[in-house]
Amino acid sequence: MEKVQELTDQLETGITELFNSERYAAYLSTMSKFHRYSFGNILLILLQCPSASQVAGYGDWKKNFGRQVKRGERGITILAPCPYRRQEEVEKTAPDGSSSKSVQWVQRMSFRTVTVFDISQTEGKQLPEICRKLTGDVEQYESMVAAIRSISPYPIHIERFPSDAYGCCNFAEQRIFVQPDMSQAQTIKTMIHEVSHAKLHAPIEDGDGETPPQRKRRFVREMEAESVAYVVCQHFGIDTSDYSFGYVAGWSHGKNLSQLKDSLELIRNTAAELIDGIAPSKELPPPTQKKQRTKRRNVYERS
Repeated sequence: MEKVQELTDQLETGITELFNSERYAAYLSTMSKFHRYSFGNILLILLQCPSASQVAGYGDWKKNFGRQVKRGERGITILAPCPYRRQEEVEKTAPDGSSSKSVQWVQRMSFRTVTVFDISQTEGKQLPEICRKLTGDVEQYESMVAAIRSISPYPIHIERFPSDAYGCCNFAEQRIFVQPDMSQAQTIKTMIHEVSHAKLHAPIEDGDGETPPQRKRRFVREMEAESVAYVVCQHFGIDTSDYSFGYVAGWSHGKNLSQLKDSLELIRNTAAELIDGIAPSKELPPPTQKKQRTKRRNVYERS
């Protein structure tokens, strides 16, 4: 447990340093240029382009991000608010109960369709990123994968699924999915991340059948799962700091490290449980990561 505490301290220090870095400032500055869409528009985007992660208009991609929409790409149609004013007859009631009518300017709202494009439909200048996809092989990889499968609450399927995420913990089906064709280091890290979700974040039913299940906020769930994955991987000699620090910082921006501090005991206990489960009798030699050149990827909802 002392080693686990040492690793969580490293995690906290690494994220704090990233928060204060120029790389993080550039990332936040870029993210601030993306519009925040309504729930209805988010649904429209996902219906037309399920893998969308960052969307902007044709002109915004060119002006704000130095990117060009690829020739032949079909845009995503959403609704844009169009406020306007018009003169209307308004009735007023006086304190004595009498009423009168007058013509006044009134603010009204209409909507028009606009077209946006996902980043995958564009090319050009690289966006600032704080999360680097892991590369490299891991010694004793097959043994490590088998050990993680054996302690997972849900069966793990390494198969392609319709999402841009690296992994998915499906609570409804009680199954975990991990994308194929990733590096051994990224695959193991993603498996541990999703197993952590399965252990920590299954919806809690209150028993009346009507109230929605209780769940932590999403940024808390992602921060906890990735922190556990970092600690477990570091314990076995697999360095995920290039990915994990950026992942946690991306989900925590605007919230500092207070929630991480609140969750540290849970993270430590879960990490220790997984470490003991993966190598209960020290039969599994500590894996080591054969590092290769890292690839940079955006943070959005990846694990």
